[in-house]
Amino acid sequence: MRGFARLSRRGLIGLALALSLAACDTTFNNHGYVPPAEALEQVQIGASRDDVIVAIGTPGSAGVMRDEAWIYTAYRVRNLGYRAPEITERQLLAISFDDNGRVRNIEEFGLDDGRVVQLSRRVTSSSVREVTFFGQLMGNFGRINIGDALGD
Repeated sequence: MRGFARLSRRGLIGLALALSLAACDTTFNNHGYVPPAEALEQVQIGASRDDVIVAIGTPGSAGVMRDEAWIYTAYRVRNLGYRAPEITERQLLAISFDDNGRVRNIEEFGLDDGRVVQLSRRVTSSSVREVTFFGQLMGNFGRINIGDALGD
């Protein structure tokens, strides 16, 4: 019986060790879609929107389809254990259209072309003063109209 208990303990320790090592494994998640270069070669400057749809399709989200440009994005995120996720690859394809719906420009951007945008934090200052409850209560006595309170 002792041998079985010792074997069970070793098995549980081994299992715990294996699970803890597996938790530190790197995983990758892919998001978005950018058409391959072969399909993109079919899109020429001056082509119509319908030609673009036939060649490479529309962007995956309506939020990136505007009248003046279509934006295709794809990125790969690395997750490593307890660390924050990190974007390791990013592709962005922007197809600009003129007023007639014809392709005006095709631009490709990668991870190196991006910039970190610092979000501004605007905080509105409060008009509330540091007054105690008793001070606020006493400050309201001058504002009360007895006639309004009694309904006269």
